[in-house]
Amino acid sequence: MKLLREIGAGDTLVVVRLDRLARSVSHLLEVIEDLAAKGAHFRSLRDPIDTTTPQGMFSLQVLGAVAQLERALISERTKAGIRAAKAKGKLPGNPGIRQRWPEALAQLTEAQKAAYGRRIQATANQWLPTVRRMRPDHTWDDIARVLKQRGLDWTPERLRRAAKWLVSEHLADASLVRKSPPRLPEDRLMTLIAGIHSSNPELTLRDIAGQLERLHERTPRGGSKWSPSSVKNLLDRARRARLVEAAP
Repeated sequence: MKLLREIGAGDTLVVVRLDRLARSVSHLLEVIEDLAAKGAHFRSLRDPIDTTTPQGMFSLQVLGAVAQLERALISERTKAGIRAAKAKGKLPGNPGIRQRWPEALAQLTEAQKAAYGRRIQATANQWLPTVRRMRPDHTWDDIARVLKQRGLDWTPERLRRAAKWLVSEHLADASLVRKSPPRLPEDRLMTLIAGIHSSNPELTLRDIAGQLERLHERTPRGGSKWSPSSVKNLLDRARRARLVEAAP
C-alpha cells in the first residue's frame, strides 16, 4: 500500500474502521508493527484503537491475544485436515508443485517475486536513504554496519539484492549497484563519517566517534580510540568535498 510506504516518524494513520485497513486481526497487527518500527501511530475512529493512548495500547494487546488464539485454531484445523486427507490417501499441497509442472513452478516463482518486491518497498524508507548517500563510495559491508548501529538488521548480501531489485524495477538509480572504486583509507573514513552524519545530523562529534569505535573502525593513525577532533577533521573534509551540507 502506497500510503504505508510514505508514512514517517511522528505521523498518525487514521482510518474510519479497522476493516478499511486490514483483512484480519493478524494482518492488522502486522501493519501496526510496521508503523511502530517507523515511529508512527495508528487510530481507528469507530474502534477503541489509538496507539498514542494507554487505553488504545491495551485494546491492541487484547487484539494480539485474539490473533494468537486465531492462529492456533487455524493451525489445529489445518493439521486435522491434513490427517484426514492422508487417511484417504491424498497428499496435501499443490499437486502441480509436487509433480514439478512448469506452469505451476512459474506461478510460484512469480508469486515469490511479487511478495519480495512488496517487502522491499514497504521498508525502503528505513534503509534506502542511507544506501543512496553512501553508494557507490562505500562497500555493502560498510553500509550494513552503519544500518546495524541504527537497529536495522541487514546483511551486505541482502542489501545488495534489495538494491538490485529496485534498480531492475526502475525505482532507484543504477549507480547504487555500481562497483565501489578503490579508495585510500582516509577517503573511506571520510565518506563513512559523512554517511553517519547524514543519517542523523543531530549526532555530536563524540556520538560519531562512539559509533566508529563500535564499528571497530581504526583511526587514520591506526588507533582504536576516536577523538572528537579526529572526527571533526574528516567531517570538515567531507563538507569541502560536498559529501554533506556545509555547517551553518
